[in-house]
Amino acid sequence: MTASAAETQILPFSTERPSSPQEAEQFCNALMTTMEALLSVIERETELVRGGQLKEAGLLQPDKARLIHEYTRGMMCAKEHAVTLGNLAPNRTQALRRQHGEFQPVLRINLAVLATAREVAGSVVESVAKAVGTSRKPTTYGAAGNAPSREFAAQGIAVNRSL
Repeated sequence: MTASAAETQILPFSTERPSSPQEAEQFCNALMTTMEALLSVIERETELVRGGQLKEAGLLQPDKARLIHEYTRGMMCAKEHAVTLGNLAPNRTQALRRQHGEFQPVLRINLAVLATAREVAGSVVESVAKAVGTSRKPTTYGAAGNAPSREFAAQGIAVNRSL
């Protein structure tokens, strides 16, 4: 199994068909390691988003994007070479299938948490936009002791970026 120089730099495994049991096991082990690393990042991201630490969760994106690329590419190769992997390294292939099955529910939870955070953020932005855009009556009295009748729109908004 030989890989092009570009793939070797990007992926921790070769994308070509394995030709020996050792190559098949190396592929399965590398893909499982990638899955474990991605799972760790996803669980950390879920924990941070649930805790409202969105800025810290955003810092995980470069690693998450790289690991997703590796995982996706690896699963495509595993699917393409499933018969060969199963014949050359049946135990590691089964372990890979089991790990992939356990990975899916965690991914679904992460996606649900991210969707909820996105929905809440959108709702907050919409509420603020409505509040800023509404006309308001002054709540004070004028010099003559009567309430002014003129309405005015809100003139701005302050944002605390430290949150």
